Amino acid sequence: MVQKKRFMGALVAATVLATLVSGCGTKTETTSATKAPDTAKTTEATAKAGDSKLVIGFSQIGAESGWRGAETQSIQDTAKADPTIDLKFSDAQQKQENQIKAIRSFIAQKVDVIAMAPVVETGWEAVLKEAKDAKIPVILVDRGIDKKNEDLYTSFIGSDFITEGQNAAKALAEHMGDKGNVVELEGTVGASAANDRKKGFDDEMKKHPNIKIVKSQSGDFNRATGKQVMEAILKSPEGKDIQGVYAHNDDMALGAIQAIEEAGKKPGTDVKIVSIDGIKEAFEAIKAGKLNTVVECNPLLGPQLYQAAKDLKAGKTVPKWIKSNEDVFSGQKAIDALPNRKY
Repeated sequence: MVQKKRFMGALVAATVLATLVSGCGTKTETTSATKAPDTAKTTEATAKAGDSKLVIGFSQIGAESGWRGAETQSIQDTAKADPTIDLKFSDAQQKQENQIKAIRSFIAQKVDVIAMAPVVETGWEAVLKEAKDAKIPVILVDRGIDKKNEDLYTSFIGSDFITEGQNAAKALAEHMGDKGNVVELEGTVGASAANDRKKGFDDEMKKHPNIKIVKSQSGDFNRATGKQVMEAILKSPEGKDIQGVYAHNDDMALGAIQAIEEAGKKPGTDVKIVSIDGIKEAFEAIKAGKLNTVVECNPLLGPQLYQAAKDLKAGKTVPKWIKSNEDVFSGQKAIDALPNRKY
């Protein structure tokens, strides 16, 4: 009987223990089940936060000039300062095929907006149609494309290059006393900036019959190339008697200044020089008396680019052409502005 009681006691104890163990197991599973939804909610919230970011793919031409570097920095710095922007940046190293590859990569990544500074005007039809079919808006920055393809991009942010060329021609004609021979250093062949700056300048110069453009050649928007081209021109028959130089950008003008000095002439005095862009070195050259006028072309387009991209993502309509604010600088006006130049 005693043994039976002991046995029954042990059985009850075992049953209680089993119940307690079972209770702990159930409690643990309940705790885990409670935590799982919290983790899921956190993941979902993180995903929504990621979805709210503006994902923009930008294809830059390269780094051919100080102006281009300032534009790149503006676009990258503005993105870094804004936590709502996810920038995917690609440097094409002056090659159109690299830009086309980058755009196709952006399409594959399903970015919200594609932006690019096209190296040349033509050859974009196929890839931009792909972007359009993918319903990804395209913003052109500082350079345009062939006008027959205007339906393939949403907006252009940048300058009026034709007006820049016209302003350069007016300034150079004034510096030259409305007479003499001029050399024109053109930008990259096929680039919209080069095409339009040439058109504006050449058309305006037709109003000044006593000024003759004796030589016009590409310096590829590059300082070293601009110097080489200017050196060759100064040694040519056309370059023996020149009173003015028009450069499509400051870097080529600065290269031309070096070549003119090495040829024993005084840039800014013997040869009047006008250029376009407005980099700090050009303002310093005006202060030194080696450059006469700079027609400004603003490269700090980051804020305007991202505002346009945000508007597009929000379903808003943006202007086909968003113009940047610019000015013309000569003499004391340029000297006074020099301390505040940001590029």
